Amino acid sequence: MAQRNPFNPTLADGIRRYGFRKWYERELLSSHAHMALALLASVALIASFEAFQGGTWEEKLLDTGFVLACAAIALWALRRYLYLLLHAEEMANQASCGQCKAYGLLLVPDDAHSDARRLVPVCCKRCGFRWDMQDD
Repeated sequence: MAQRNPFNPTLADGIRRYGFRKWYERELLSSHAHMALALLASVALIASFEAFQGGTWEEKLLDTGFVLACAAIALWALRRYLYLLLHAEEMANQASCGQCKAYGLLLVPDDAHSDARRLVPVCCKRCGFRWDMQDD
């Protein structure tokens, strides 16, 4: 699993603090912010390629550094965007109660502890049905 950003709490912490729907919304907003960063870095990458025309070898060396930095930022932001988006969608697919079919009405029980397989125990707010969500 990728290192967690302090602005993106884990699933269990997010459900406890904000509720599942707000946690899901925050994950999607964070992923789309990374998409915007990837887009901006791609534009900067294209602009850095444009700067190669003319100039001394020192300027071309500096432009090469800008190209590499922009490419690295764009690739990192794209990977982070895809990770956060797919993680949020995977959790959303598990957020329906198996008994009453309520979506996103989840609580993490106070006595719940996640195990090494990254299972997050949750229960339905409406009917109290309990199940585990696989958080990879």
